[in-house]
Amino acid sequence: MSLRLLVIDDDNEFREQILAKIRQRWPDSRVTEHQTAGKSSLPEGFIAAGFDLVVLAASVGLQWLEEIKSRPGFPPVVFVAEHGSEELAVAAIKGGASDYLSGPDIDPHALQRAVQGAVLERKRQRVLEQRSGSLDDVYRFGQVVIRGQRFVRKLASGPFASVFLAESERLGEMVVLKVLRQVPDVGESRNTFERFIQEYEVISGIEHPNVVRIHDLGVADDHAYIAMEYFPLGSLREHMQEKLPEQKVLDCIRQITLALQTIHAEGVLHRDLKPGNVMLREDGSFALIDFGLAKELAVKTEITGRGEIFGTPYYISPEQGHGKKVDERSDLYSLGVVFYELLTTKKPFRADAPMAVIYLHGNADVPRLPPELAGFQPVIDRLLAKQPGQRFQSAMELLQALDELSGGGQ
Repeated sequence: MSLRLLVIDDDNEFREQILAKIRQRWPDSRVTEHQTAGKSSLPEGFIAAGFDLVVLAASVGLQWLEEIKSRPGFPPVVFVAEHGSEELAVAAIKGGASDYLSGPDIDPHALQRAVQGAVLERKRQRVLEQRSGSLDDVYRFGQVVIRGQRFVRKLASGPFASVFLAESERLGEMVVLKVLRQVPDVGESRNTFERFIQEYEVISGIEHPNVVRIHDLGVADDHAYIAMEYFPLGSLREHMQEKLPEQKVLDCIRQITLALQTIHAEGVLHRDLKPGNVMLREDGSFALIDFGLAKELAVKTEITGRGEIFGTPYYISPEQGHGKKVDERSDLYSLGVVFYELLTTKKPFRADAPMAVIYLHGNADVPRLPPELAGFQPVIDRLLAKQPGQRFQSAMELLQALDELSGGGQ
């Protein structure tokens, strides 16, 4: 029997000791290790649906046990303590643990019996869940049932797709599901489906720390969906209310530039670069998302349509705003707008109507930065140049300029 365990413990040595004893009985066990990193619990809505049991170390705290066991459907928890007591044992069982074990050298047979008991309890849980007939509701995303993905909440809805937070039973983690309205047979809506599938094809093969991870593509009930990385800290837009330190701004722009360098090397344009499409990870890194408007450089215009304008007016290049041919330098222009906004908390070009903003992109002078930010002006000027030939010609060229800024005492 192959077990799937979630082990929550911040003590690497004690955790490895526990896992070694479990693997004596179940050598093919699949283990996901989770370190708390000072957090008070697991992500909201996460119920460890794909796991047979959870092993929780007492060092993490009883409050963790009580909180996760309050979540409906959470698997059995074996509570282990390197230094236990009778009082801790009573508290653990009252807190919902299926078993309690303690000691610096926990007896392997006792641990294996506890695991076996938890596995049997988990099987009973799943049988009751199946008999209740509620699984379709658990896997329902609007009108679509996607088995293996558990609905947590709806995040957003647009004209072509809805976005949900879900728990992937296969991955054992939270994911974002982007669900297309319906797979079309014929007609103009087919173009939307083509772009949606292209979003997956573009980035599924890219492995880079500053590009979103794509987990899966599927079709359920005639609706296509993409499962992708979840960012609990949200987007850059949500962190721009206050001016960021200059070094943090440079770090952010450099990471986005690295992402652009990677996708451009694959022959891909993003075409919708804006703060809402730059996400923050808990380790402090940034990742580029939402390639729904991305376009293979070699793809003919039949997918996007000749002269169509995609993108957000505040961030699109002059050539993109007028429906002209775009290349890598258009993405760099959009990055220049983000750069200016991060430095000043203001957009470089503002107007009441989208077409007025597009006009300013193509005709207004690049605004001047405040005196204390003047060292950034040459880079901003080149990024926001009206003519692509006057901009940085590649992400690599921009990276060199950013490195010079970082080393220049900004």
